[in-house]
Order: sequence, then C-alpha cells, then structure tokens
Amino acid sequence: MLRARFQRWWQTRTTLTDTTLLTQRNVYILPTGPGCMLAATLLVLLVASINYQLNLGYVLTFLLAGCAVVGMHVGHATLRGLTLHLIAPDAQYMGASAPISIQISSTRKTTRYGIGLGLLGSGHWAWTDVPAQGSSRVQIAFTPTQRGLQHLPAITAETRFPLGTFRVWTYWRPAAQLLVYPRPEAHPPPLPPGQPRAGGATHSAPHASGEFDGVRPYRRGDPLKLVVWKKAAKADELVSRDSQQAQRHELWLDYAQAGSLGTEAKLSRLCAWVLLADPLGLDYGLRLPGQEIAPSAGEAHRRRCLEALALCQIGL
Repeated sequence: MLRARFQRWWQTRTTLTDTTLLTQRNVYILPTGPGCMLAATLLVLLVASINYQLNLGYVLTFLLAGCAVVGMHVGHATLRGLTLHLIAPDAQYMGASAPISIQISSTRKTTRYGIGLGLLGSGHWAWTDVPAQGSSRVQIAFTPTQRGLQHLPAITAETRFPLGTFRVWTYWRPAAQLLVYPRPEAHPPPLPPGQPRAGGATHSAPHASGEFDGVRPYRRGDPLKLVVWKKAAKADELVSRDSQQAQRHELWLDYAQAGSLGTEAKLSRLCAWVLLADPLGLDYGLRLPGQEIAPSAGEAHRRRCLEALALCQIGL
C-alpha cells in the first residue's frame, strides 16, 4: 500500500517525455539481498581477522570489499549515459496486447551488458545488451483495458551487472499516447441489410448467407474488377460486387440499430462490423450519436471509422 502511494505521488511529479537521457539525477542504486549478505559476511570476516590476527583473513576481506565497490561503480555506469527513446505505438484493440518499442542508444566505447526494461510494477523484464557506440531495440507490451486515447504506463530500466550485489534502476514516463479501439465482438451477427438510397428501391433483405446485398456469388463471365479478392484470399470463395444492388442500396453501420445492448457492447459490435465490411470491399458508412461518416471504402476509411469508435463519448 505504501509503495503504491509512493509510486502515484512520484508519477504526478515526473515530466512526460518520449526521449530521456539517464544521468546521475535520475539513476538510483541500492544493494540487493545478496549484496547485503555479502556485506554481513565481510563484517564477520573482518571481526574474526581482527580477533585472531589473520593476515589472510584481512586480504580476503578487503579483496571482496574492493570487488563489491568496483561492481557498484560499474553497475551505475552501465545505465548512466544511456538514451531511451520511445517509438510511437500503433493503435490497438482493447484487450489485445499492445507492444511498446524502445530504442536504447549508447555513446560509450564499450558494450553495456545486462540491461532490463519492463513496465513499472509488472515484474516482467526484457533484457538486452547495448553495443559500443550503438543502439539496441527492446519491445515490451501491456494490455489496455479501456478504449480511447490512453497514456502509456510508466517504464523502468534496471541492471544488476556485474556482480548482482547492487540494483541500479531508473523510472520513465513516456509522453506518447495510445489510441485504443473497442474490443471487436467475438461472434457478431451478420451485417445489417442495406438501406435504400434516396429515390431508389424501398425494400432490401439480407442475403441468405448473411452477406450484405452489395455482394453475390461469382458468376461465369463476371469482370475481374468486380471480384472481391480480399474475401477470396481468406475464405477460398469467389464473390462479386452486385453493382445494381449497390447502386440502389447503401450499407450503414448505425449505433441505433446495433441491438439492445450497453454502450460498450454496441461499440464492440460496430467495430466487428467494420472489420467484416472492410475485407469485402464494401462501401459502408458509420452513424454514431452526434456523428456521421459517409459511406466509403479502403484502409483510410476503415481507420477513420475505428478512430471514431475509439473516441466516441456517449452519455457523458
């Protein structure tokens, strides 16, 4: 409890930045458990050597103590002078693992060994060595539990090189934010039926297989430009766009027609529908409370719809 309160206090006082240089001001060091045991052992050895006037005891005691002191300086220098740079993360879906890439750069002429990076408090580490006057890339991950624009969790770097008697560490809070899409519904219902365009037909029904009316099974003689190749690559099934139906109907993914679910469940269903409609090459639009995205297709349109779902604020 006390540790958690200290971490919250510390995070409120830390500057957010995507690039940080480790110096004496932000690198900390404390002895580890084995280091404390070594110190106790050396104390016993020193007392015994004084009582019994053991010259070899003095030699062994000061030799081990000297090694520990050198190890302390080497361990602190392993982190000091490093530059940590965060590579902007890509948007992810809620509940999915979101990777965070960090580049570690060193200007020193010797290799730095045994550097670990992890999320603060996670207990999981990714270890690497940084070559002389080079850089190394480390990837760690976390699972976002809320959609929207989220701050990345605090990151810590640590080393116990070379002897493991001292723990050297630093804390870092990246400034970059992660856009989190809603979690796609695992088993969504078929796409909703197309809605008649203004001045077009007045009735539309979903395809028997659950496909939107704008596509139909491939017929011999269909032009290749009408074939939905993305679906053929995934399902080993050729389908063609039905140009006549598409001219009369348009597909709208409407929040109001996503069923009698809660807000987050509706957004998850809309997210799943977007991911269903996009591989089919369909033109689809998105309607959310207070926002409407006109029908279109393509990667840019899919990303725009997912961003709208991620940032949608309903009932606030």
